[in-house]
Amino acid sequence: MLRITLLAFLLTAGTTFDASRVAAQDRVLETATFGGGCYWCVEAVFQRIEGVEEVSPGFMGGRLPNPTYDQVLTGRSGHVEVVQIQFDPSTITFAKLLEVFWQTHDPTTKNRQGNDIGPQYRSVIFYHSANQKTEAEEFKRRLNRGRVFPSPIVTAIEKASDFYLAKEDHRDYYNRNPDKQYCQLVIGPKLKKLKEVFGDRLKASDSSENLPK
Repeated sequence: MLRITLLAFLLTAGTTFDASRVAAQDRVLETATFGGGCYWCVEAVFQRIEGVEEVSPGFMGGRLPNPTYDQVLTGRSGHVEVVQIQFDPSTITFAKLLEVFWQTHDPTTKNRQGNDIGPQYRSVIFYHSANQKTEAEEFKRRLNRGRVFPSPIVTAIEKASDFYLAKEDHRDYYNRNPDKQYCQLVIGPKLKKLKEVFGDRLKASDSSENLPK
């Protein structure tokens, strides 16, 4: 953890942000898009990070316009399950989001996260600016060079393309279905790790009482 935090510090020093921006009241939000397996898992993680204002699950990177969940599930549409994040860069930097991303899924397995197998579950960062691309590539190089993980990181870094929002019953999934088996067995352990590793980055509303023990 110390090694990753140090790398994040080195990468953010002197960094400026020119990601796609979305006005929100008197603040300016930026956009990040990550694929790290099932989007229910990734959504639940980033919803709890201070400075993240909105997390939307959906699909990116494929060939078909407006794909259905079933089409993506075949692994043949070319899309990836992703979350698109609106965040406040004055509260959390893109590099710190990368740190959370790499620490809360396995970036060393190709086209797989646990029992979720297929190219739709691949590890990928879709960048929204040249600055995000540079940060992600340099962070990945340093992690690999430092052998932070037991195997090389295979996370792809690709230019963001059209984002297709998941249907309503797939949004805010963990919060609406915490007692479902998948949420308890798969998402719950991720949130427990999130609390252990990034407890100081959680929103005040996500106190220890609201996360799995």
